[in-house]
Amino acid sequence: MSGGEVAGILVAVFWAILVSFLAVALARLAQTLRATTKLVADVTEQAVPLLNDASAAVRSAQTQIDRVDAIASDVQEVTSNASALSTTVASTFGGPLVKVAAFGYGVRRALTGRREDRPSAEPRREVIVGRTVPSARRVRRAQRAADRAHREKGN
Repeated sequence: MSGGEVAGILVAVFWAILVSFLAVALARLAQTLRATTKLVADVTEQAVPLLNDASAAVRSAQTQIDRVDAIASDVQEVTSNASALSTTVASTFGGPLVKVAAFGYGVRRALTGRREDRPSAEPRREVIVGRTVPSARRVRRAQRAADRAHREKGN
């Protein structure tokens, strides 16, 4: 066998191996394409009912939103009516009620003023902001005197 024949056989064997690898790769590619086609068909088969259900859910939600919108507008109307009623009642009865309360307060003060002429069991205390009440001054003076006496005993 000559060198050219050996080279021709080597090239033929190389091409046979290459064609075999390509045939196996194409067979696997065909198998993958078949599986992909089946998967797409299954997804499409399941997606159509899901899309129909989603569409029905969106329609139902829109109906509920419309109902809630109507309820909210009714509540707003009731609120404005209640506010108007409150304003009417306050303006109708507010003035006379304030006058009755002021009259009652005046009567109570008048009766309390008469009772003050009589001696009471408990002395009345008054708080004046920023000033010392005379009875509190007496207590402070007595405390200071007691403190001085205590210090003088110690010396």
